[in-house]
Amino acid sequence: MLTKRIIPCLDVKNGRTVKGINFKGLRDAGDPVMLAKKYAEDGADELVFLDISATEERRKTLIEMVLKVAEEINIPFTVGGGISSVEDVDMLLQNGADKISMNSSIIKNPTLIDKVSNKYGNQCVVAAIDAKQINKKWQVFSSGGNIPTELNLFDWAQEAEQRGAGEILFTSMDHDGTKNGYANEALSELNDLLTIPVIASGGAGNIQHFSDAFKIGNADAALAASIFHFGEIEIQTLKKELQLQQIPIRYENKL
Repeated sequence: MLTKRIIPCLDVKNGRTVKGINFKGLRDAGDPVMLAKKYAEDGADELVFLDISATEERRKTLIEMVLKVAEEINIPFTVGGGISSVEDVDMLLQNGADKISMNSSIIKNPTLIDKVSNKYGNQCVVAAIDAKQINKKWQVFSSGGNIPTELNLFDWAQEAEQRGAGEILFTSMDHDGTKNGYANEALSELNDLLTIPVIASGGAGNIQHFSDAFKIGNADAALAASIFHFGEIEIQTLKKELQLQQIPIRYENKL
């Protein structure tokens, strides 16, 4: 059985880590390079870096900061934000990224998934999907959750897999920052439909929420931000408790 992964997420804007609720009301959470180093040392399995305003501001991801983060960590590193071409992917991989997360760009141009996957392999491609429930249906949004699309979460996730995505990073906009738990029913449905790993994102507030994402949502990994950034849960404490709950997790006692 594959071990479940714990993934801190650095949402970066103007060179600082930020966090809000339902994608709004962002507040400062610290220096991304220092946080990345701390999480790697604390036992995080992977790290995700999202330049959350790159698409909206029509600029490229902060290459220099990606390189600085990569130099401080020794765990798999996923980078997203403003990636709209194979050339963008080339640059990020050359500067320390291990995987590429794409969201708005693949909604506009789905063939980008095919192109990146064909060049680098599907293990490099993370299809990030932001969605929320409208009239009991999961609708996909682009541009940092600002623009509604006609896409359905489950249909789009299946197309992304068929085109060559190696993972789905699903963020429930309804749950984001609320600390009320992950969207476990949607996660479970995604898991049933897909053969690639699904990363749960949006809603972590306590250790039980992680457990539920793995046991009820059948997620392969759980991503969280504010509870780690503001010291509400330590990664080692979380992993130890998950291990006690018989959840397969990579845990080395560093407490």
